[in-house]
Amino acid sequence: MASPLIFIDGDQGTTGLQIHQRLRDRTDLRLITLSPEHRKDPQRRAEIINACDIAILCLPDQAARDAVASIENPAVRVIDASSAHRTHPDWTYGFAEMNSQQAQRIATARRVSNPGCYPTGAIGLLRPLLEAGLLPRDYPTNIHAVSGYSGKGRVGVQEHEGEGASQAPAFQVYGLGLAHKHIPEIQQQSGLMERPMFVPAYGAFRQGIVLTIPLQLRLLAPGVDAVRLHACLMQHYVDADHVQVMSMQEAKGLTCLDPQALNGTDSLRLVVCENDETGQVLLAAVFDNLGKGAAGAAVQNLDLMVAGT
Repeated sequence: MASPLIFIDGDQGTTGLQIHQRLRDRTDLRLITLSPEHRKDPQRRAEIINACDIAILCLPDQAARDAVASIENPAVRVIDASSAHRTHPDWTYGFAEMNSQQAQRIATARRVSNPGCYPTGAIGLLRPLLEAGLLPRDYPTNIHAVSGYSGKGRVGVQEHEGEGASQAPAFQVYGLGLAHKHIPEIQQQSGLMERPMFVPAYGAFRQGIVLTIPLQLRLLAPGVDAVRLHACLMQHYVDADHVQVMSMQEAKGLTCLDPQALNGTDSLRLVVCENDETGQVLLAAVFDNLGKGAAGAAVQNLDLMVAGT
């Protein structure tokens, strides 16, 4: 039986390039990409996508929708790394650790939407606590995150590594209209009833993310404290290969969180910090925006889908 034919559409972008590098030496897969002269040829794209077993789309949102619309072969399966289908009811959300059934759903799905980088951290922290009833679904949630500039794609890389790199900002907060495209994804996939406030930023480092969510214990049910929140996360991810929950003891000794600590890995590290005197808790996630936040998750989903064939 021939190895699955994998079409990486958009292999020249930051995510697509990472995925291609991860897969190119594997002998259990056959890879195909569009040659430079055919990247803007819809007919050639349609021919290839309809001939592959699994297509990985690393495209802008509308281009991803157009690529999916061109599929006529019912056997073709898709992993979409854009944000085009992350809240679509007919697509399986590609966060394998989200619940105990999600990995199996991904394994048998025809259409899988890869999570966004920021949502990976936010949903990883929030969903288990919401499902356990430790966090009210209408909690006024505030999320702040700082990503490496590669999160901006090729534009960010060029800005910080190109000819004008000396003029690149050291730090910039964006999304000031409070309408970042990841917000509906975070709300839907975490289970929040109310729209969260999300404030993202870019730092002058290539990759890595620190995402934080502050909690006021006075707004939670009586008896819910940092220990219970931490225990819930520990229980949820006890068998997860790619998610680490830092011990409370280790978290107490932290003085800072390095967004680059897990660069080059596909791991997601979750942390619960507390201040007993003020009744405040800080949930935090550290991961590589090009690892578990993008290419790593896509390859993880691909492996599940190939194994489930």
